[in-house]
Amino acid sequence: MRKFILAGAALLLAACSTNPIIDISTRSDPLPDRLPAMKSFGTAPYLVPGRKSNSDIARDFLELSFQLESGKKIETLTRFQGPITIALAKRGSNQLEDDLAELAERLRREAGLDIHVVKTGQPANIVIETLPRKELHATVPQAACFVVPRVTNWQDFRANRQSGKLDWSTLTTRNRATVFIPDDVSPQEARDCLHEEIAQALGPLNDIYRLEDSVFNDDNMNMVLTGFDMLILRAYYAPEFKNGMTKSEVASRLPDVLRRLNPAGEIAGTDGQKESSRQWIDKLEEALLSRNPRSRRIQSARKAAEMAVQEGWKDNRLAFSLFALGRLALGQEPATSIDSFQKAYEIYAYLYGKDDIHTAHVALQLAAFALTRGAEDEALDYVNDSLPAVSRSQNASLLAALLMIKAEALDYQGRHAEAATVRLDSLGWARYGFATDTEIRARLRETAALRPGVKKPRI
Repeated sequence: MRKFILAGAALLLAACSTNPIIDISTRSDPLPDRLPAMKSFGTAPYLVPGRKSNSDIARDFLELSFQLESGKKIETLTRFQGPITIALAKRGSNQLEDDLAELAERLRREAGLDIHVVKTGQPANIVIETLPRKELHATVPQAACFVVPRVTNWQDFRANRQSGKLDWSTLTTRNRATVFIPDDVSPQEARDCLHEEIAQALGPLNDIYRLEDSVFNDDNMNMVLTGFDMLILRAYYAPEFKNGMTKSEVASRLPDVLRRLNPAGEIAGTDGQKESSRQWIDKLEEALLSRNPRSRRIQSARKAAEMAVQEGWKDNRLAFSLFALGRLALGQEPATSIDSFQKAYEIYAYLYGKDDIHTAHVALQLAAFALTRGAEDEALDYVNDSLPAVSRSQNASLLAALLMIKAEALDYQGRHAEAATVRLDSLGWARYGFATDTEIRARLRETAALRPGVKKPRI
C-alpha cells in the first residue's frame, strides 16, 4: 500500500518564506497565458542493481517476503504461476496506459517475468481499477493507493474488507489481485502507484525503511522500480523457489540464487544493518500520519530522530527521521526545520553523494531557504547538484519544483532570458507531476513569493 507520507515536493515551500504572496504583483508575473505541453520520461534505461552484498540482499529479501507492513509474519512464499496478465478495468488516460505498458516492458526485460498487458476490461491476474480519490479515501483514508488479493472490483473489495478473504498471509498461491488507484491525481502519482502496487501484487508485501534504493520503502524517496527492486522480483520468481516454501526453505536456496543472478554481490562488503525496531517504526509513522495534530507529529518525528541516534544508526533511517522533522516543523519551528534539513542533507550527501535522489529531496528545501534570504548562488548550487539524480529517478514533481526555484534565482541575478527558459521547462514537467493546471499555477506563485523582490547590489 502506498501511503500518504509527506506533502508533495512544493506544497510547503511558501511556509518558509517571509515574503507575502501578494508581493509578487509588484514584479513581473511569471505565469504564461498558456501552459506548455506535458513532458514525460519515456523509456527508462536499464537500471543495474547497486553495489550491495548478496548477504545483505538475502537479509532484505527474507524480511520483505515473509512479513507484512504491520509486522505480521507470512509463513510461506506465494507467487503467480505461469504467464501473468494485467488489465485496466476501464479505459484510462493515454498517459496511464503508456506508463502501464512501459512498466510491463521493464518487468519483462529487467525482472525476467512473463507478464503482458491484455485488452482493457478483460479478465486478468492483476486488474487496475481507478475511482475518484474521495471515494477511495472514504473507505481507506490512509492510502494513496493499494492492492488486495482475491477480489475483482471495488464492490467486491468493500463487501469483503472485514473478512479474512483479503488477508495476504492466508494465500497458498496467487491467482488474482486488484490495484485501486485514484483517477483524479497527477499522471506521476498514478504511475508511482502502478509501480509500487503491481510490484507488491507480484512479490514482496513488506516495506523496509532502511532500504535506500527501493520502492519497498515507505519513505517514498524512490518513485519507480529500481535495479534493486528488479533483482528482488527476479529472485522471487527464480525456478529454485515454489509456492508453499517456508522461510527456512527459501533461505537455504537464496544464496545460490543470488550468486547466479548477481555475481557482483559476492565481492561487495556487507552494510551491517539490523532490522528497525517496531518502536521506532511506530513513532515515525505516528509523525507521518496526516490526521494527527501537527504538534504531535513534530514531537513524534523528534522522538524518532532521537531513537535513531540512540540505536547508533547512521543510515537512511536517521536521515529520513530528520527530513520528516524538518518538513513538519516548516512554518512552526523555523530553526528546528533548517537545522534538521541541514543534518539530513549532510548524512545523505555523505552516504550517497549530492547527485542522489535522497539528497535532492532535502536540497529542494535548503534551496528554498537560501532563496528567501537572497543567497541565489547557494540556491543554484543545491538545484544544479540535484537535477541529474532527479531526472534519473523520473520524479517530475520534484524536478519541476527545483527548476521553478532555479528560475527565480536566475531572475534575481538579472538573467531573465535564462530564467524564462528554465521556467518554461519546469512547467512541462509540472504537467506530469501535478494534478491540475490550477495547482501548477499555485506552485509557481508560491515559488515566486520566496525570493526578495529586488536584488541588492553586491559590495
